[in-house]
Amino acid sequence: MPGKIDQNKSSNKGEESHTNNKNNKPILELIDIHKQYFISKKAAKSQNSSNFALSDINLKLYSGEILGLIGRSGAGKSTLLRCFNVLEKPTKGRVIFENKDLTKLSYSELRHIRHKIGMIFQQFNLLNSRTVFANISLPLELVNTPKSKINEKVTELLGFVGLSDFANKYPDSLSGGQKQRVAIARALALDPEVLLCDEATSALDPEMTKEILGLLKKVNKEFKVSIVLITHEMEVVKEICDRVGVLDSGKLAEIGGVISVFVYPTSKVGKRLSDELFALNLPQDLSSKMQNKPSKGLHPIVRLTFIDKAAEEPIASILFDQYGIKTNILQADIGQINGVTVGFTVGIWEGDSENIELAKEHLSELDVTVQEVGYV
Repeated sequence: MPGKIDQNKSSNKGEESHTNNKNNKPILELIDIHKQYFISKKAAKSQNSSNFALSDINLKLYSGEILGLIGRSGAGKSTLLRCFNVLEKPTKGRVIFENKDLTKLSYSELRHIRHKIGMIFQQFNLLNSRTVFANISLPLELVNTPKSKINEKVTELLGFVGLSDFANKYPDSLSGGQKQRVAIARALALDPEVLLCDEATSALDPEMTKEILGLLKKVNKEFKVSIVLITHEMEVVKEICDRVGVLDSGKLAEIGGVISVFVYPTSKVGKRLSDELFALNLPQDLSSKMQNKPSKGLHPIVRLTFIDKAAEEPIASILFDQYGIKTNILQADIGQINGVTVGFTVGIWEGDSENIELAKEHLSELDVTVQEVGYV
């Protein structure tokens, strides 16, 4: 299908290409990552003696990008995220950062490297015995930063996350969104190059989620921090990410630009996520009559997906004027994915079958995706 968007796809080994970054070296790279958990001898009698949480993972994080990792519960998202800074040491494979394989470093060397890879968590992980100011200052204290520098840095970060008036408050008095702002400020205290976000918004309501995602975008743009964000929420990926990897049973099913993966998925799990994002909501009486296969006397129910400029095309007029096809619109929606307009319509097409095929070819040339979802 022709198109103006990045449609990079992964192989079955989880390898990727990224045309927008041909001249951009990855800031962090996972190569042939496997993670295997061993179980007890007793349990091994009735099943395999080991279990792979991750298999054949190959991916790159590029400088300045926000990479989303999405998947169902148990897909391996959190385990994979913790491999980026080797909090979870892979059973096999390499983690490359600053031309070093982090899996080969000593504990002290790794601890120093981790200063450049910040992390925020779903449950905030703040110390209730310390004020907001003291929570943010903790990483700086641990590396023996002079007090004057600590005061300067923490004051700057409090202003950045919008909590200047909360410096002397304790975490118990804060809302969930405020706690996550403190956690983000703390993660930025040592000026990291990479920020790992472990379900950073799933404990928040929709309004707070939007605010925190806006703050993460700000971190990415103003501090030039590359971000890896794991989530099970497609709306989060749609709002903030440049690329997305889809995890399924510990494997990277596919990876590419957000629009590419959500609109043109190549994996089964990617297609399920796409179907949820562009959910089909037909009237009950029509849904009960819909057939899965075409037959004489039935009309196709067609879903059209529009990207960017294609959303401006007068599709209904083209179908009727050029091909004599009448369209009964059943459903329509339009919105933004990563700043690009994406919309879809679902309608019943009534017209000559030969003209319908010609119309589908024409729409494909206009970068409109055509899918027959049923027949009535």
